[in-house]
Amino acid sequence: MTVTVRDFRTEDAPAVVELRRACVPFLIVTEEAVLFEVATANPAKKYRLLVAEEDGEMIGAAHVGIAYDSEEPGQSSVTPQVRPGHRGRGAGSLILRTAEEHLAAHGATSVYSWVLDEPSSLAFAERHGYRPTRPAHFQRLDLADGVLPEPPAELPAGVALRTAAEYAADPRPLFEADAEVTSDEPSDISTGLDDYQDWLNHTWNHPCLDRTLTTVVEVDGQVAAFTAAHTDGATRYLTAMTGTRRAFRGRGLAKLAKTDSLLRARAAGYQEAFTANDADNGPMLAVNRWLGYQICASEVRHVRNLV
Repeated sequence: MTVTVRDFRTEDAPAVVELRRACVPFLIVTEEAVLFEVATANPAKKYRLLVAEEDGEMIGAAHVGIAYDSEEPGQSSVTPQVRPGHRGRGAGSLILRTAEEHLAAHGATSVYSWVLDEPSSLAFAERHGYRPTRPAHFQRLDLADGVLPEPPAELPAGVALRTAAEYAADPRPLFEADAEVTSDEPSDISTGLDDYQDWLNHTWNHPCLDRTLTTVVEVDGQVAAFTAAHTDGATRYLTAMTGTRRAFRGRGLAKLAKTDSLLRARAAGYQEAFTANDADNGPMLAVNRWLGYQICASEVRHVRNLV
């Protein structure tokens, strides 16, 4: 049996969705989102979606790209995913080699990859010269039958709850809040969100973003905190980002935002909620425990220096 790696084609979208769901069932992925990510990738990212086939069947895939919005040049990422039952046949290695050659040709000096925290995946990363840097946790909440906190009987003075949909005419205040909280998020790859148009293209217009379930907390008319909701349009809900601006931290506003969004997601018929956090992000992990999330899997970020 022969394994080959090639670039994604439009007709591959259903197979990519099925593959990702099999490999990482804690994320939200739709055909529309796969096509969107390929079609709208920033040219500076040098993005490729690689797929691996074995005798005509798709058995692996990987996002590949330069971290063009990082404050440190030369950083890049690739996370190979190979279908269970087809591992150990060379697909992951071939994807990784193809990705590294592409990234190196575009100036990458280091490659980061997320690796599931289980023995065979960790061993694969080590064999290919990757070293661990930091862990993170996937968490799940049963929206259908779980118990959620009651909403506050009365909001504090000056505090108001909005949805992202209410910012449709001018989402720039959300961009500014996202840029600030993203810069403070624990990560190996620093991110500087300073391109409003790029943010509109890839965050605000992402097909999985549910603006009606994305909660924004205002304090005295200013965006103070938010939680961004991604959904599959059916039963699954994912927190894409939650954050509080520096001047408003320590007031429980992230907890307020997440509670409001989750309650409305349950009312809309969503049955499962997922999120993921860096293991060093103690405050957000504590908020999620309070909400009833439980860790369902973990992953470890790895890096390999190309030069």
